[in-house]
Amino acid sequence: MKKLPFGIICLYSLLWGAAPGEARELSLAAELARNWTGQSFRLESAENKQERQSLVELSKGEGKKATESEGSSDSDGEGKKEEEQKFQPFDKVIKDAEKQEGLLAIYRNKKNNTNFLEIQPEQLNRNFFCAIALASGIGEWGVYRGWPISDFMFQFRRVQDNIQLVVPNSYFRTQPGDPQQRSIDSSFSDSIVSAVKIISIHPERNSILIDMDGLFLSMPGPASAFPWILGESNSSAIGQPYISKAKVFPENVEIESVHTLPASDDLTTLPNAGAFNLSLRYSLSQLPSNNGFRPRLADDRIGYFIHAYQDLSDRDRFQPFVRYINRWHLEKQIPSAPLSPPKEPIVFWIENTVPLEYRDAIREGALMWNKAFEQAGFIDAIEVRQMPDDADWEPEDVRYNTIRWSPSFESWAIAIGPSRVNPLTGQILDADVIIDGNAVRNVLQDYRNYAQQDASAQASGLFALAGNPLLCRYGVGRPYLKWLEQQSLLSESRVGEFPFLARMLTESQQIDRSKLCFGIQTATQSGFGALSLSLRGNVLPHSEEMERYINQFLRWLTAHEIGHTLGLRHNFRGSTMLAPEELNNTEITQSRGLLGSVMDYAPVNLAPSGVEQGDYFTTSVGSYDRWAIEYGYKPIDAISPRGELRELEKIAQRAPEPGLSYAPDEDTYAFLDPQAKAYDLSEDPLLYSKWQMDNAREIWSRLDKRYLGSEERYSDLRDRFNLVFGYYFNHAYNATDYIGGQTFNRHHPDDPGSRLPFEPVPVAKQRQVLALLDDYVFAEDAFDFPPELLNKLAPSRWFHWGSFPSISRLDYPIYDRIHSLQSLVLIDLLSSQRLDRLRDIELKTPPGEALSLSELFETLKASVWKEILENKKRDSMEISTLRRGLQRQHLNILTNMVLRDTEAVFNASNLLEFLSAIVVVDAPEDARVLARYQLRQLQKDIRSSLRRHGKKLDLLTKAHLEDASDRITKVLDAQIRSK
Repeated sequence: MKKLPFGIICLYSLLWGAAPGEARELSLAAELARNWTGQSFRLESAENKQERQSLVELSKGEGKKATESEGSSDSDGEGKKEEEQKFQPFDKVIKDAEKQEGLLAIYRNKKNNTNFLEIQPEQLNRNFFCAIALASGIGEWGVYRGWPISDFMFQFRRVQDNIQLVVPNSYFRTQPGDPQQRSIDSSFSDSIVSAVKIISIHPERNSILIDMDGLFLSMPGPASAFPWILGESNSSAIGQPYISKAKVFPENVEIESVHTLPASDDLTTLPNAGAFNLSLRYSLSQLPSNNGFRPRLADDRIGYFIHAYQDLSDRDRFQPFVRYINRWHLEKQIPSAPLSPPKEPIVFWIENTVPLEYRDAIREGALMWNKAFEQAGFIDAIEVRQMPDDADWEPEDVRYNTIRWSPSFESWAIAIGPSRVNPLTGQILDADVIIDGNAVRNVLQDYRNYAQQDASAQASGLFALAGNPLLCRYGVGRPYLKWLEQQSLLSESRVGEFPFLARMLTESQQIDRSKLCFGIQTATQSGFGALSLSLRGNVLPHSEEMERYINQFLRWLTAHEIGHTLGLRHNFRGSTMLAPEELNNTEITQSRGLLGSVMDYAPVNLAPSGVEQGDYFTTSVGSYDRWAIEYGYKPIDAISPRGELRELEKIAQRAPEPGLSYAPDEDTYAFLDPQAKAYDLSEDPLLYSKWQMDNAREIWSRLDKRYLGSEERYSDLRDRFNLVFGYYFNHAYNATDYIGGQTFNRHHPDDPGSRLPFEPVPVAKQRQVLALLDDYVFAEDAFDFPPELLNKLAPSRWFHWGSFPSISRLDYPIYDRIHSLQSLVLIDLLSSQRLDRLRDIELKTPPGEALSLSELFETLKASVWKEILENKKRDSMEISTLRRGLQRQHLNILTNMVLRDTEAVFNASNLLEFLSAIVVVDAPEDARVLARYQLRQLQKDIRSSLRRHGKKLDLLTKAHLEDASDRITKVLDAQIRSK
């Protein structure tokens, strides 16, 4: 069985996490190389002139030519005649074929299903653009209708008697007249996507006729893009793919192909496991040139997707990279007006498949951005129109930007907002938003789609890929497996010896292909909010309040994805704008919004008990959004991109102002900054998380007391219990990043009010976190569920496609759930990376202002071993089942830290054993020494407790303590492996 991701640890028990799949979210923003010369913007310096001329030449496609190019350049009549004799007669080849003329000419012979493409001589070596997307899907495993596969600039090049489809290498450029240009073509290769033989050459037009099927169908297809959906014994298509549709327009060509693939046995949505069809849409257009668009240089304080290249001519610059932001071509109708409509607005069409009741909310979400564009000087920069039911165009058509509705079997795939961009300039050419139809189903309390997976359940599709349990926290598939590889411990022969490690390695290889974690987390957030409305607010499913909740959710979701189509990246500091007490003040949130940026992954805003509920999701773009749009779209009177730098710098220097903080995806990967994360809220995320854990506890208590309706089953109660557990876990886990945490600021040294890049979290805050985790995670009564509630948690027993009951544990695995949550938090607190930071922070802060390693170790010991450390105050002592499990886990972590035994990694039988070994195997030496010292002290305390209470202890407690003491003895006597 092919499983999907393991690479990031998703919330235990309930699968949550990674949000709406977003295209291109891994491109790295980097520092803008600023070389402004101080000359007047109206004077074109030699440098600016070179930059502009180089850009013009590239946009014309004159940067690189095929050195073996032939064809219409033959002027010798005799040579031309000989060439014609090599190929078939043009008229004979296209006989009985229907011709379509436009950007390119296509000949389709429907009788024998052949397709030909005619290329004019002037179209050789010209820059075109190709966007490839799924025209059909299977509704699961990341294969959804409309989702993008790839896009690229290309040229038709003739090489002898062949036509190649070539992607020019635009990564390396020179200024006009630079001798280096002669060496670039041979130093850096272009990419060849496909090639076909020339079939014929027109005797008069000198145009070239080629096999269109061979050109496009020889490209990497869906088998390469989605290998995990294929059957185990198959890796390629069944039969030959074919072109099913082709339409030609003056500005574009739309081609559709059908590919028949062998199906994996794990696919759920197919009626038969044999094979299935996928359709690809190829959208071809010519890249715009000399259209007045001016590229805009990027700045690392503001989050745009970028296209970068190296300018090899500029040897004075510290870095050769030139970075352009992705943005639309917007020009004012009235350039001198402070506010003006654009000459051509950005138009989005709501697809006619979107349910009628949601169209207004989606339209309002898209139009939110017009408020931001006003700060850049534009009125009504975005328009939203409705696609007619009888439209004569299709949503995949590159001429139309659409907001699409795509149902799937998996509700975690919430939405994406991809765009297609000219790689030479950063101009956005086309964009679409795709919203999963299950987004609203989650809100309407259909929790089964994402909450039904127990630790023992085995379901199909992406949930099965998740493994048991699936946690989206650590990069298990990345740093730890890479570490094993570097230590020469991850050879193919070794992995085969250990099934758990082999399975995890296979799963980790697909992490980049999945947005599972964030998507499920968004579903969890919206579903928990609806459950809270029902249980805490007695809101009915189809009431006016529930409609307000759904509409606010859809508006935020649409605004977030539209932001991506405008060029904006995620901003995970965007949720920290308001103070906690301001979150439910609608006078504030209706004017400023809940968020500094809609580009954050926003949680549902649920008021704590005793506070009147305000907005659930933001109703406006935030201060960061307006600032970012100003930077990207404000018209600036300059001749070249570098000539804009003075004005752009004035905008970017506002970065230290409140509400303008920026943290993209890569700033969150290290879990360093406790305020740079998804699904947190307010300037004090710790307090917000505490509120939400209190809300979760309240809902748990109401689940026990509420009667199930006539159409509800005990399995519904189990699903809701799981949902609340996942929500609680996420907020508990969010708190760990404060320990050894540091705020990361992207300010530049000369920004007014700038702060240092790194600011350690105050030690008082870290102590507050440890106290909170003691109360809400480790304490004896942290999870005190009534037995009657636990005995109601029956699983669904429906057994058919899409619903597979567990064949292992039938009762609810409450111990495993709680133990896993506690263990994962404890493992995270004692991970090597966190301990390294705590060690280093002692060197980065004044004496007494850092949380020391010894304080962390002693605080956790006091929390975990409270029973034996406080035994002098008690006449008797009994250690509960959950506390015994937590103490054993603590011993495992300390043992692995002391022994540094890599064999423990390979011998792991489950995820917790694996993590408790691998995350501490390279702990700093001070931590290892402390762990050894603490084991000695623990043994003394355990022996003291046994002497004091030995005759009064229940059998399990006595056996547990004696076992712990024996294990410590073995560890202390063992040979220590040097680091």
